[in-house]
Amino acid sequence: MSGYGNDNDGERSGERQPDFGGNMTQGGAYPAGGYGTDDDMQGAAEHATRSAGGSGDSSFFSTMIGALGQKKQNLSSEDVDEEDAVKQHKKYFSGEDDGHEADDKSMGSAAAMQALKMFTGGGSGNSQEGNSQSAFIGLAMGEASKLFDAKASEGKVSSESSKESAVLQAGEMALKMYMKSKGGSSSSSSGLLSLASKFM
Repeated sequence: MSGYGNDNDGERSGERQPDFGGNMTQGGAYPAGGYGTDDDMQGAAEHATRSAGGSGDSSFFSTMIGALGQKKQNLSSEDVDEEDAVKQHKKYFSGEDDGHEADDKSMGSAAAMQALKMFTGGGSGNSQEGNSQSAFIGLAMGEASKLFDAKASEGKVSSESSKESAVLQAGEMALKMYMKSKGGSSSSSSGLLSLASKFM
């Protein structure tokens, strides 16, 4: 009970609390250690919102980036299924539709591959070395958001799939691609270009 009866301290604490109330680091939508503390992920939500072009808002993408940030360490040990990603990209972006309903994993892989193609083709800020990871991941998430909306409007999305999951899958695939391409090198943009050249 010590300190509880100290009105002055209590009042001061009460006054200070609102300053921290909006951060949502304790029990809120953005877990502590999420995107807000990872400099490499800063700006990804903004890039995603811009890429999505009205297909998702910044708060939606911020939540997805927060979830991705928590999985980053585990994703670093996972490999990229390049063959499947190429196959899914052809299905969704090159008209080679196999007739199956779209699911979150395949849409995520295709969107990440599309982002890789767009990003390494220039015009997506890939010359900004310090910003390249967030730009690439944001681009993948934005593409997944647009792809999901397009397939949903056609009634071709499986009932088990959600937009959130498709966007998160795209972010995960893009992050794995980025980490694989970097391979300890500081030149991440050229690393992505090298990765793209393997299967583009």
